[in-house]
Amino acid sequence: MPFTANRDYKEAPRVVASASGMYYRDQQGREILDGTAGLWCVPLGHSHPTIVRAVQQAVATLDYAPAFQMGHPDAFELAEQLIAFSGHQFGQVFYTNSGSEAVDTAMKMVLAYHRVRGEAQRTRFIGRERGYHGVGFGGMSVGGLPANRKHFGNLLGGVDYLPHTHNLEKNAFSRGLPEYGTHLADELERIVALHDASTIAAVIVEPLSGSAGVILPPKGYLKRLRELCDKHGILLIFDEVITGFGRMATPFAADFFDVRPDLMTTAKGLTNGVVPMGAVFSRSIIYDTLMQSPAGIEFFHGYTYSGHPLACAAGLASLQVFKEEKVLEHAQSMTAYWEDALHSLKGLPHVIDLRNVGLIGAIELESIPGKPGARAMAAYKQAFAEGVLVRTTGDIIALSPPLILEKQHIDLLFGKLHQILKNLA
Repeated sequence: MPFTANRDYKEAPRVVASASGMYYRDQQGREILDGTAGLWCVPLGHSHPTIVRAVQQAVATLDYAPAFQMGHPDAFELAEQLIAFSGHQFGQVFYTNSGSEAVDTAMKMVLAYHRVRGEAQRTRFIGRERGYHGVGFGGMSVGGLPANRKHFGNLLGGVDYLPHTHNLEKNAFSRGLPEYGTHLADELERIVALHDASTIAAVIVEPLSGSAGVILPPKGYLKRLRELCDKHGILLIFDEVITGFGRMATPFAADFFDVRPDLMTTAKGLTNGVVPMGAVFSRSIIYDTLMQSPAGIEFFHGYTYSGHPLACAAGLASLQVFKEEKVLEHAQSMTAYWEDALHSLKGLPHVIDLRNVGLIGAIELESIPGKPGARAMAAYKQAFAEGVLVRTTGDIIALSPPLILEKQHIDLLFGKLHQILKNLA
């Protein structure tokens, strides 16, 4: 089982058999409030009828179409609508099947771009400590979570890392973005001085680090990174696999922070989690440069299932729901209530930090000496038993509900967590 303590799980399996709206149901029909939008990937709630109908119709119309030297109408229509959803900040999209594949694809685009424009020596990538960019060898190489890397050898060479921005001493219990740490973006200047800008291809960061436990960027941090990348001719990649499609109550985190990257990796909410799909958004200059290659295949990369018809149908239906049901506007209306509910947990035993932005929250717990992660895992298991799904990473409880939630769902979620944390050993 993926990212699962298999032996522990088999002692007391957690199984969900159906889902609709804000809830999963187990095999006995017991409702479990989804406090994590699945794995950050169901912003519109489960089994949305518009998306269900679209996929049903698609599988009966065009079950599969080759993506090599061919296309189908929905792939082009979805690309147009995705560009529009981004506010026309990008020119092209390239379809993948997951966030991991999107990251590896973006890294290849960067290398090909620099090579075509005559700077093939730009091969170095700069990631960030505690960053997560999927489980491909490229994504693991630029990621900064040690547990994800330690079993798998040397990975890709030529990678360096910015420091993470998590600082409990300065920023604990901040509401929204923390004040301290903007200067950490200037560490890129140190890295440039060490390696020379002419060797650096791109910087890749999550606008906020989700899998590391909702680590937020300080105010102005991402704008400073953009300025430094521009100064040194370095491309900037935002990994928006988690933050994309409304998680910040804006289309993308790039909109929330008013920072435009050169490439943006997405997945998860792109199809509301219904069919696996990812996409790399690219500025037109990158595409136009690659089109200067010799005649033939300009970008020698792709996947058997790129732009799969069922995934495209789910993506188009998801964008329709975002627009027709004013999902982003509703999410924005919930953020203040969400923030207050989260910070009501301050003062409970073992709670050492609370963090929030958009409809994202994190509860950081003091670790049990010698048993890192045990306290949060105990809370996770108890929450599931009491009908609430949360997510943990280390001793951090992460929360990211479907964007359709109402105040009663917030009350239920944090009411349960209050009781669990109040009595947690």
